[in-house]
Amino acid sequence: MEAESVLAPDIISNLPLNVVECILMCLPLRDAVRTSILSQKWRYKWVTIPELVFDDTCVPNSSGSLAVIRNKFVNFVDRVLLLHRGPIQKFKLSVSYLQSIPDIDQWLLYLSWREVKELSIELEEKEWLKVPSSLFSCQHLTQLELFRCEVRPPPTFKGFTNLKSLSFQQSFFESGVIENLLPCCPHLESFSLAYFDTLSLTIRAPNLKYLRLEGEFKDLCLENTPLLATVSIALYMTDEILEHLEQTTVCNMINALGSVPLLERLVAESYFVKHLSVNKVPSRLPIKYEHLKKLELYQVGFEDVNEISVAICLIVNSPNLEELLFSASSDSEACMGPDMDYWETQHPLDCSFKRLQNVNMTDISGVADELEFIKFLLAKSPVLKTMSIKPSIYVVDGGWDMLVEMLRFPRASVQAGIIYHQD
Repeated sequence: MEAESVLAPDIISNLPLNVVECILMCLPLRDAVRTSILSQKWRYKWVTIPELVFDDTCVPNSSGSLAVIRNKFVNFVDRVLLLHRGPIQKFKLSVSYLQSIPDIDQWLLYLSWREVKELSIELEEKEWLKVPSSLFSCQHLTQLELFRCEVRPPPTFKGFTNLKSLSFQQSFFESGVIENLLPCCPHLESFSLAYFDTLSLTIRAPNLKYLRLEGEFKDLCLENTPLLATVSIALYMTDEILEHLEQTTVCNMINALGSVPLLERLVAESYFVKHLSVNKVPSRLPIKYEHLKKLELYQVGFEDVNEISVAICLIVNSPNLEELLFSASSDSEACMGPDMDYWETQHPLDCSFKRLQNVNMTDISGVADELEFIKFLLAKSPVLKTMSIKPSIYVVDGGWDMLVEMLRFPRASVQAGIIYHQD
């Protein structure tokens, strides 16, 4: 009797639909759609996947001229949206060759009907998209990310009531758009903005927990941000901004960081420390950063006592600080010698950094005020474990004289070690 051949059961095709969707979402969308040719069972498996990511892989580069590729891409998006069934949780459009076209307006209008929750749009590098009004009809959005977009909400727009995360990268706004938009997003927890034009910005977002800003800001005020836990700000300087800072009469330190009582991590990059140093820097702030455990201050200019004061003010007002990351940007020619009046009389003497364990300092030139700052930290940190020092590339002879001097500084912690990194 001949053995009968028995076909192995089709385990994959009989998996639960949610499992199949997870598998398909791990594939590029073009490949997920092409599974429809596998068998009758697979013909419409892909049409219910909740995440649609349209990128450069959707149309092969060998498809012809750029105009042909763009046309094929538009047809592919139209076909997918036409056949798709069920909710669309996420829609991402990230295409290096796509220009601003009317089809995008139609796609966004369609998505507003499908109650999309996560939306990301990024076109080709030199292309700017004027955000169509249909985007502001997507009232179920919880996450919105726009690249190189011109954002002008219509007069009837009342906000995104469900939005939790908002990111504008290299986008353009008229004055007041951000200030009016954020309060209309009552559940907003994360906001990221990269803006490269002069702007004065006031942020009012009572539920905001994460803030990332990068760009050219004349004025920056965090006015109603009681829940902010992470703040990362990189400010760039222009002649117009520098002239404005020289004329300002307000305390930027209070404006920017006077209303963040729950701050856990602060990252100050580029010229943000300089921005904070404008006008008189208070030795004590109106609040204590009781939750701040990690502080990152980059490009601090030690030729300016006010910038040194910003660093010390932040450390002194952070009683539970555990880690300090620091880089200097000192003008050696401008740093003629230590300002002993400041170090002996003006900086706080009655302070102790009782939780500070690790300090990492880079781009140290060995100018006098840098060394005084290091000496100050060593003397005031009783549980310090490691102070890591990396000299500036412009330090000659390896900076051994600087290291010898630092090793002589008294230390409040018996276990404090100085690690010197020489390239």
